Amino acid sequence: MTVPISYPGVYITEIPSGSHTITGVATSITAFVGAASRGPADVPVTIFSFADFERTFGGLSRTSGLGYAVRDFYQNGGGEALIVRLVHMAVGADGKVVPTDPTSAATATLDVGGLELAAAGPGAWGNALQVEVSYPSATDVADIADAQGVEEEDLFSLVVRDGDPDGGGLAETFLNVTVVDGPARVDTVLAASRLVRATQAAKDLPTSRPAVSPEDPDDPDGPWRVLDAGKGRDGGSLGLTDYVPTDATKPGLSALLQADLFNLLCIPPPTLEEDVDSSVWTEAKKLCFKQRAFLIVDPPGKSTLTTVQDFATGLAGLDARNAAIYFPRILSSDPLRGGATGSFAACGAIAGVYARTDGSRGVWKAPAGVDASLSGVTGLTATLTDGENGQLNPRGINVLRTFRGTGPVVWGARTLRGSDTLADDYKYVPVRRLALFIEETLYRSTQWAVFEPNDAPLWAQLRASIGAFMQTLFRSGAFQGSSPRDAFFVRCDADTTTQYDIDRGVVNILVGFAPLKPAEFVVISIQQQTASASA
Repeated sequence: MTVPISYPGVYITEIPSGSHTITGVATSITAFVGAASRGPADVPVTIFSFADFERTFGGLSRTSGLGYAVRDFYQNGGGEALIVRLVHMAVGADGKVVPTDPTSAATATLDVGGLELAAAGPGAWGNALQVEVSYPSATDVADIADAQGVEEEDLFSLVVRDGDPDGGGLAETFLNVTVVDGPARVDTVLAASRLVRATQAAKDLPTSRPAVSPEDPDDPDGPWRVLDAGKGRDGGSLGLTDYVPTDATKPGLSALLQADLFNLLCIPPPTLEEDVDSSVWTEAKKLCFKQRAFLIVDPPGKSTLTTVQDFATGLAGLDARNAAIYFPRILSSDPLRGGATGSFAACGAIAGVYARTDGSRGVWKAPAGVDASLSGVTGLTATLTDGENGQLNPRGINVLRTFRGTGPVVWGARTLRGSDTLADDYKYVPVRRLALFIEETLYRSTQWAVFEPNDAPLWAQLRASIGAFMQTLFRSGAFQGSSPRDAFFVRCDADTTTQYDIDRGVVNILVGFAPLKPAEFVVISIQQQTASASA
């Protein structure tokens, strides 16, 4: 920055270094899309533990595979996850959602003296919600009313509980809220509630606070007002139009576009007996390819050695680079059936292994091998031999195996483009995920260069920043080669960006790397050495 010089003396200026440090993005934020018994619908919600999932989405449910997949994810080392709860909505002949159809999910509602409340998400769980309204003493809240800029008679308190609080149900208390404009306006305060929402717009709120809940226990309404029982409906099981809607009012898989970042995508079965429609996998692959994410595919529950190959072939395409399939399914205990063993999709457990491997070794390490054990898994639905494994592996189908001393492990690391006949550059899962990690990191970390003068100083800054990032990866063991020259290169100069590019406002950066490929086949040759040969 130029300093105006007006008097004799010493002038000091601070010159920016021009260095832009690049920090790698997360690698194992896992998105789960499916049905849950409760919680907000059609929006991605971040959780960090299975306890978070239980609080927000109700935990395990015998009517959905989502809870079991999330449980397996955290049992196997998962960390951050995004949950998108979908609910079934019936679609008419015109392709529009029919909310009045009895198979469509619905939200429980309640009118409290003109204040319209609704459960925080659709489903029958909302029918158990109860609301109590009370008025604080005017003398006790005079200072509070003054601070909010409202009258004492505008304030009221709400208590919302999920069924009988003595049974462990969640209860929330909202003190000194109002229906008039102010910092504690009820619709704003309830936006943070896990149980209810105020459904009216600010201009449609009642002009006075709702009436106090009846105090007479013999009153049909009781001291608590119950959300209209029966209006909340779970709806039918998820279908293709719920994942890939024809109606623009339902996002389906596209709800993930609201999230800032996700790296892995799991789509558990809509119910424990049903499978995900093959068209859903096709759309999920497209989404992951666009978002630089990776899809973990579960084959149908009744797949055999032959049918799983046909299923994998049906998911062919360039975007199959961003997907991997694992066979067979896993066996684990089901707490909802007294601990009896049940069969479940493996996607959640596999995603947990991905996350665990990323944390301990790095995204460039194949999430497979004896270290990739499956925690909480008691067995597999099929026991494969070496020959059967050898039949699936060359076709890009990863196998789960059980070995003596290690238990169930992930024993494959190929993408759906991993068939030997394709000879794809992204044959292996760690190579593809490393590329996605580098792409996403550089995409986010070079935004500062947009609208900068497109000349040699900018090119030098880009080379320095990206080169330092790649050097860090090399030192961490992410690339082949004994020196950085052998492991990667970064080019951004007059050769990559010509005058024609400059005239069009384009700067071209060429980044290359030598990925580590897993030692998929270890060949040991043994030779007998005779005594005479050693003499």
